[in-house]
Amino acid sequence: MKRYQKDITGNRSSAKWSRSELICRAMWSLTYPAFRLSPRPFWAWRRLMLRCFGAKIGAAAHIYPTVRITMPWNLTLEDQCAVGDNAILYALGPITVGQRTTISQGVHLCAGTHDWRDPEMPLQKLPITIGNDVWICADAFVGPSVSIGDKSIVGARSVVMKDVIPSVVAVGNPARVIRKTDPSH
Repeated sequence: MKRYQKDITGNRSSAKWSRSELICRAMWSLTYPAFRLSPRPFWAWRRLMLRCFGAKIGAAAHIYPTVRITMPWNLTLEDQCAVGDNAILYALGPITVGQRTTISQGVHLCAGTHDWRDPEMPLQKLPITIGNDVWICADAFVGPSVSIGDKSIVGARSVVMKDVIPSVVAVGNPARVIRKTDPSH
């Protein structure tokens, strides 16, 4: 019986990024200290920097200076959303955050993974979509190809690997729905 064996050499030698993406990533890494070291109330400065790198940033979005963003050109932050201290936006694929949504401190949005079923484990750049008026609580993890519906709450330290419907509270690892956010509906 032949045993399953990973071929990591194929993965490591494959081209994952275009030449322009590689150049943009290098430019972002050189510019990132100006983002990171900007004073906390310089919301407009950080919005401008992200827009210069292709991010779609809405009015009055608050992005804290300690947020780590991998590829800003894959990022959409709509009006009045907030991304808290030490959040990680691993935007290998598109990440969209809706209006008035709060991404609390330490949250990790991971829009990339590997296909473990393929021995070469190719990189997958899958989207994350977070609706309007959502709250992703502290230290939660949201995985690739996940959508979180409007007005939902993801509890602190939860791990979300499947879609969350609108207007619910989801907690745990793996996250599961425990109640509606508006009991009248």
